[in-house]
Amino acid sequence: MSAPTGTQYIITRATAAGEAWATVTELAASLRTFSIGGVDLIEGYAETKLPPFADGIVLVPWPNRVEDGQWMLDDDLQQLDITEGDRNTAIHGLLRNTGYTLTERTDSSVTLGATVFPQHGYPFHLHTTVRYELIETGLRVTHTATNLSEAAAPYGLGTHPFFRIGNTPTAELTLRMTAATHFEVDERLIPTAEVAAPGTPFDFSAGRLVGELELDTAFGGVEVVDGVAVRLTAPDGGELRLMVDDNFDFIQIFTTDSFPTPTGPGRAVAIEPMTGAPNAFNTGRGLLWLEPGVEFSASWGVEYSA
Repeated sequence: MSAPTGTQYIITRATAAGEAWATVTELAASLRTFSIGGVDLIEGYAETKLPPFADGIVLVPWPNRVEDGQWMLDDDLQQLDITEGDRNTAIHGLLRNTGYTLTERTDSSVTLGATVFPQHGYPFHLHTTVRYELIETGLRVTHTATNLSEAAAPYGLGTHPFFRIGNTPTAELTLRMTAATHFEVDERLIPTAEVAAPGTPFDFSAGRLVGELELDTAFGGVEVVDGVAVRLTAPDGGELRLMVDDNFDFIQIFTTDSFPTPTGPGRAVAIEPMTGAPNAFNTGRGLLWLEPGVEFSASWGVEYSA
């Protein structure tokens, strides 16, 4: 019987910290497993399951939510399918239920492609790819999008990994990130204001235990030093670093106590790099416009040290 996420692409590489392994799925190009030296670095899920909480999937052509699934293109109201019924929003783009096609594969890398076809609410034609590559220090992920339309297309990119460090309880990990702003939201998690983060409970520059956080919050102006945007540190000193390039100006952090694990629901933290803010199709905050024929490329990754 085939897996509900389709073909499973396994890539491996020897590193100084031990063998690196990752599994990428055909469905939504989800990063289903990733480990180095036997240390699991993401909250994986079983091959027999669908990605819980959008675990590891690619978010294109917008991350996060579009309010009421509506936005204006010139003077025309566009209506996207509502995919988050309880909040009446369109969430996480148009490829989360799409199977990607293999375009290139080596022992340590895999590249998958998928097309966004013109449709109601998004009358644009995009070809996208995502490449997962194991490197000496961890994992590098590179995304491309090419506008095949005759007009400029609005575009945003995100991804949805849940991170961990081996068997350390996620609540005991320390999260460090310096951001200029955070987004206040209404009861539907639609931003109502972008306000300063330093000196507030949303200031993580000195580090906060994940067990203390209750978040489904976007941050802007994230400080990136030597490519590092966010650090997760275990009590024993093990550290996971989220790496981003200049295209990722926003980070969404989501915590839950309901992530399914082999022993029952547990605490998990998603740290989601995004090129645009939530509801960017309406606010324009971080929204990209891809010109016809132009290819956009962005990359992020994970480094780990024991």
